[in-house]
Amino acid sequence: MKFTAILSAAILGASTALALPTDLPEGVTLVPRAPRQNVRRSGLKKPVPASDVSIEGLTNNSNVEYSSNWAGAVLIGSGYKSVTGSIVVPTPKVPSGGSSSKQYAASAWVGIDGDTCDTAILQTGVDFYVKGSTVSFDAWYEWYPDYAYTFSGFSISAGDTITMTATATSTSAGSVTIKNVTKGKTVTHSFSSETNKLCETNAEWIVEDFESNGALVPFANFGTVTFTGASVSTSSGTVGVSGATIIDIQQSSTVLTSCSTSGSSSVGCSYV
Repeated sequence: MKFTAILSAAILGASTALALPTDLPEGVTLVPRAPRQNVRRSGLKKPVPASDVSIEGLTNNSNVEYSSNWAGAVLIGSGYKSVTGSIVVPTPKVPSGGSSSKQYAASAWVGIDGDTCDTAILQTGVDFYVKGSTVSFDAWYEWYPDYAYTFSGFSISAGDTITMTATATSTSAGSVTIKNVTKGKTVTHSFSSETNKLCETNAEWIVEDFESNGALVPFANFGTVTFTGASVSTSSGTVGVSGATIIDIQQSSTVLTSCSTSGSSSVGCSYV
């Protein structure tokens, strides 16, 4: 759930500057997401009313919830401290019937809170973009409802294995790490004294259709995204995804994803 705001003198004041972290690898900088994607933000998970759910042709959906912007798996419990998962970056495609002149996008991330807890989310992930035959990617992090930031200079290509981890050291502090296993590069960022507090009651592995200018972006055909090594550490140990709630994206009476868990450490989502 990425939240973006425009950083401008009109908002911040001509003499106000946003302090960016400096503990980054050489060649990696942070930039606000807003200048790259205009007014870009996402809300909390947006449920689809049960009366509006269209499940024709789908199977194994008795334990599925539907949302207009989230797909994946959510564990609901307590004492969640660190959530992790790895994906192989897909090659996004223009959806069937889409326009080659329009940009489509999707995001894959791991996070703590944002489902039943709506006060804050600690999250980090990777975006996929496609316009015609051109694809691009970026890595980002956020402590919602503050700004989301892109790790500029952190190279990502289709087929790369990316490991994402979000760790809460308290309800107001934590860190995120993204590792490009294929390229051998890692970026991290730490948070402290955050005003909006975590509940530590939700752990998520999500493919998202995020927002720009108050509306969901055109959703890319992301193929399949599978979170492997998916787990969350708690105050009493580490658990996998068994028993997680499955979420699929439905928009305009059309279900766009099919997600499931496999074993105790895998969450898979496919564009349908």
